[in-house]
Amino acid sequence: MSEKNYEQKPRAVKPMRGRGMPVPKGAIKKGTLKRLLKTVFHYYKWRLLAVLLCIIVSSVGSLVSSIFMVSLIDGVVKPAVELGSMTPALREELINLIIMMVSVYGAVILTSFLYTRIMATITQGTLYHLRTDMFAKMQKLPIKYFDTHAHGDIMSTYTNDTDATRQLIGQSLPTVLSSSLTLITTVFMMVRYSVWLFLVVLVSTFAMSMVMKKIGGGSAKYMVAQQISLAREEGFMEEMMKGQKVVKVFTHEEKAKEDFEKLNEELFKDSEKAHVYGNVLGPILGNIGNITYVLIAIIGGALFALGAKNFSLGTLFMGESSQLGIGVIVAFLGMSRNFTQIVNQTSHQVSMIAMGMAGASRVFTLMDEETEKDEGYVSLVNAKEDENGNIVETQERTHRWAWKHYHKADGTTTYTWLRGDIVMDMVDFCYVPEKQVLTDVTLYAKPGQKIAFVGATGAGKTTITNLINRFYDIADGKIRYDGININKIKKEDLRRSLGIVLQDTNLFTGTVMDNIRYGRLDATDEECIEAAVLANADDFIRRLPEGYNTMLKNNGANLSQGQRQLLSIARAAVADAPAMILDEATSSIDTRTEALVQDGMDKLMKGRTVFVIAHRLSTVRNSDAIMVLDHGKIIERGTHEQLIEQGGTYYQLYTGAFELE
Repeated sequence: MSEKNYEQKPRAVKPMRGRGMPVPKGAIKKGTLKRLLKTVFHYYKWRLLAVLLCIIVSSVGSLVSSIFMVSLIDGVVKPAVELGSMTPALREELINLIIMMVSVYGAVILTSFLYTRIMATITQGTLYHLRTDMFAKMQKLPIKYFDTHAHGDIMSTYTNDTDATRQLIGQSLPTVLSSSLTLITTVFMMVRYSVWLFLVVLVSTFAMSMVMKKIGGGSAKYMVAQQISLAREEGFMEEMMKGQKVVKVFTHEEKAKEDFEKLNEELFKDSEKAHVYGNVLGPILGNIGNITYVLIAIIGGALFALGAKNFSLGTLFMGESSQLGIGVIVAFLGMSRNFTQIVNQTSHQVSMIAMGMAGASRVFTLMDEETEKDEGYVSLVNAKEDENGNIVETQERTHRWAWKHYHKADGTTTYTWLRGDIVMDMVDFCYVPEKQVLTDVTLYAKPGQKIAFVGATGAGKTTITNLINRFYDIADGKIRYDGININKIKKEDLRRSLGIVLQDTNLFTGTVMDNIRYGRLDATDEECIEAAVLANADDFIRRLPEGYNTMLKNNGANLSQGQRQLLSIARAAVADAPAMILDEATSSIDTRTEALVQDGMDKLMKGRTVFVIAHRLSTVRNSDAIMVLDHGKIIERGTHEQLIEQGGTYYQLYTGAFELE
């Protein structure tokens, strides 16, 4: 905002821009992990139990398969070598062991697939709920939050931080759990290669390449879809943050949440598919490698028993009671290697866990921000007069409004016509305690009057209108709307009674008709067109490629500044609010377009109480009262003629003796 030239305090923790950066001290809130796990458990309790069961089965299956290998070597291969032949009993034992090993590995593959499939749903589903909750919370945050936090920092919470949280939930924590169980049930296989066994490796390599082509291709396809969905969602969030004033003025928080949830649902589906493919690939390849080792052991044992040349086989060692030999040595070497790999794998997760915890902490920090307080109880209703001249509430749109005032003392309800009588009485305000922005501001706006504010940037013009909207609450004094303290009026109803046209127009992705209808969602097409005609926007709209159905993107980048401003006026017109705020609406457009915009605003202002902020003094000459502000104080007030006659600051501004800036 133009008035806020105060100095902001530096934040304690800088936003993290990448996963490779160290975690700043204090970046992780106490209890973050507990809260994150509680959130996951709340939505996916039974799925988490299923994942735990799958990990246990997989780990135990690996242990049992190793025991089978010991039985195969010691119970089949070694006796066959000693006897010099394979007896029927040994053949039967071999077949039984093969069947049992295939069954165990089948169970391991199945549980691994189920584990990755379920974890994809848990991870993406948790992010879906976190993003939805964050966006819903953002709609309840005061404007002050967005004025004091960089939008890019907020966006990083939705992107970088949630992605770090995804890594934590979907990979780091499960990997640590799985590695811990695997360390307890460690399995080692020992193989010494020969020419013949190399052929088995080639077959395994071919199988892996086919799996990578199939599953990896599917993962890449859905990763692209995920990125597109993510870009749409981030674009929508950026629009919402830039347009928070417009959203709040027209009280469309609920509609914004509905639109966001649709995009979030699409992102969830694409992300789920992408990560199902991506997470399944690694375990399948790993289990193909395990099966390869078993096949090598079986084939190698058979070849050794048959006395094939250039072939040797190690042994699998389990337990201290086993006889020490070459097989024991090789088994020990394999155990050491596997143990080291697991430790390395776990150590690689430490930084990821730290970054994930920091990301989750920032997500929860946003969700814990203090919401906009609203203790108002006076509401705005459609009203009409009955046959006795009394104000009565009605559901039909009458284009007349009344304040519905419930009196707690006696339990009665009274109705007061909304006239647009706004009074500021000895108002003081500061954004931060050290910097006073407004001092003893007093003004009276009678129904239908046009009140103009003039002054240099930082004088407090926009601040006054922000206080009327209750984007901020005053430090001292009173603001009354039709005799009612605005603190008693519900913020949603207060803002519904105030139309606004800002200098910086916010247009949202959608058709021209959608952007006009943003002023009132239940407006018909005919009412939107009438508003466009009133705002002098109908002519240029009909010349667009698809007229009112022309799609606008990137804040209406395909329109001129003047055209965008006319749409903003049309949007305010369709809202049909009894009071208006025009914040420097013509300061950034050319003179010819200014005349068109000014004519549209004049039509819009007719019969309404209007507050106008303008740098071009020619636009406020016909105001009922002009307030000249300097450093948060009203130093002059009166009509154009009165102020010219006084020969003070306004006279010098108007005659060019000195400039506003």
